[in-house]
Amino acid sequence: MTERKPPGVDFESWVEKQIREAQERGEFEDLPGAGKPLPGRDRPVEEQWWLRDYLRREGLPADALLPTPLQLRKEVEQLPDTVASLASETAVRDTISALNRRIANWLRSGTGPRVHVVPVDDAAADELVETWRRARAEHSAPAPAERAERRRWWRRSGG
Repeated sequence: MTERKPPGVDFESWVEKQIREAQERGEFEDLPGAGKPLPGRDRPVEEQWWLRDYLRREGLPADALLPTPLQLRKEVEQLPDTVASLASETAVRDTISALNRRIANWLRSGTGPRVHVVPVDDAAADELVETWRRARAEHSAPAPAERAERRRWWRRSGG
């Protein structure tokens, strides 16, 4: 908008005047997509196709649309899968404490929908670390070596 709406002027007429003046200046010429059909016209009627399309284009998961407390609860539920790929116990504990800090910050903020979110307590954190250790031990345990048949390379097959 180039100017403020003057007092006493109807919004509709003021907006129409702004559009007409922009058309006269040629500001709507050569816009990307000009002359092409609107995207999504060929799709079946669904309420939020444009939102799914936006998430796909931006490479965002649908979880990004959830309110903060639901995102945090989902992270707590997915914590075992999240820490499974970490390389050290320190990284596991750091991930848990970072999540707990985000939960505490949200609880202190007092904003958003009131959804019950509980930080990961010490006992659950220790259990998660122990599970991580067991999975690491199973993954890195050497397989029992099969006894290879020993052949003496200097022996020649007799004939």
